[in-house]
Amino acid sequence: MKPTLRLGIGAKLFMAIFATCMLVLITMHWGVRLSFEHGFVDYIKRGNEQRLNMLSDALADQYEQHGNWDFVRNNDRLVFNILRSLEQNPDSNNQLPPHGWRTQFWVIDQQYKVLVGPRSPVPQEGSRRNITLTNGKIVGWVIGSPPERLTRSTDINFDQQQRRTSWYIVGLSALLAALVTWIIARGLLAPVKRLVDGTHHLAAGNFASRVEVSSHDELGQLAHDFNRLASSLEKNESMRRAFMADISHELRTPLAILRGELEAMQDGVRKLTPEAIGSLQSEVVVLTKLVDDLHQLSLSDEGALAYRKQATDLVQLLEVTAGSFAERYRSHGLTLNLFLPAQAPFFGDPDRLMQLFTNLLENSLRYTDSGGSVQVRIAYEAPYWTLTFDDSAPGVDGDHQTQIFERFFRTEGSRNRASGGSGLGLAICKNIAEAHGGNISAEHSDLGGLKITLQLRYVPHA
Repeated sequence: MKPTLRLGIGAKLFMAIFATCMLVLITMHWGVRLSFEHGFVDYIKRGNEQRLNMLSDALADQYEQHGNWDFVRNNDRLVFNILRSLEQNPDSNNQLPPHGWRTQFWVIDQQYKVLVGPRSPVPQEGSRRNITLTNGKIVGWVIGSPPERLTRSTDINFDQQQRRTSWYIVGLSALLAALVTWIIARGLLAPVKRLVDGTHHLAAGNFASRVEVSSHDELGQLAHDFNRLASSLEKNESMRRAFMADISHELRTPLAILRGELEAMQDGVRKLTPEAIGSLQSEVVVLTKLVDDLHQLSLSDEGALAYRKQATDLVQLLEVTAGSFAERYRSHGLTLNLFLPAQAPFFGDPDRLMQLFTNLLENSLRYTDSGGSVQVRIAYEAPYWTLTFDDSAPGVDGDHQTQIFERFFRTEGSRNRASGGSGLGLAICKNIAEAHGGNISAEHSDLGGLKITLQLRYVPHA
């Protein structure tokens, strides 16, 4: 099978622009040629008609002076002298084109006998002018050859010279069009080539590849979007690697504890007591909680969590969630205070919103020192319901406040793995908030700890 010739986009663009230029150039050339030829013939025709009229009038005057045509028979020089005098002393009413007679002519008498003219037959389609006396009698005619027949060598040479010149201009214009087209095509394709090279680097796994944005048109916007795509892929790849490392790290600790305790029981170092079984059970609980959180996070990342949105009340959902935490807060020596309006209507999924509130209250419970307090408020700031969760010390450094919603992120100090969290709860909260058209952020709390602000967009019906 013979390989097919594949033209690149550069060659196609060059051929398209160059073909368009050549089409316009050739069309203009033929248009100019037709205009010139018709104009040139009309120019000769008008000049000849004027000369025929003047010559017929002059011959009529001579005829009246002589009374017959004997003065002109076999005297071509007399006619040409008359023509020369007309050229040198044109009448004020006749503006003749320069350079004299253009075509062959004949002078014939009443019997259609040729008095003056070439030996060739008198053309039937030639221009004919009557030689009329003052009494109206026609005594002959002056006949000129058709204007389309160029007879003078100067006219023929001029026409041929114009043809050659026009084709020279076409050739030079074609070369110039090819050069300009090549430059334009190369300039237009330069950003496309950079995008192609960048795409090849991305396909090869080099997510650090970027392209230069050299314009503000559609190609510039495409280059900008390409850089954003490369940046997102680079960030996702970095997050994927960090995620895999975090998962292995999170699983390693409870598995190592389980393995150590089981080996100790096998070797007889540790007896199989209810306390030992309880220790094993606690590590299994940690693993189960971690796997459940990973499953919930993966579903929320993919948007696969089932959201059954309906009209609900945030106040009621928060009161139910806080009620389930009341005993645990008391056992940890914490005070939970709610500052809620009478109602907070919202269109959302009650189950997912309660999961969000549960994670936030669980986070405050785990990471607030005993004797502290947690305050929850709801306020409407159009077009958002704003929910704030304030807890007391310990707090989170300002550098870490934007990172706590990343998976597996934990701060140093009191808010660490000793509290038993998997580091995924706030990441799940962020996904649920965004699924409801809201956002979540963290900052320093006036109580000395962390203040988490949740905004859920809601526009009341009129």
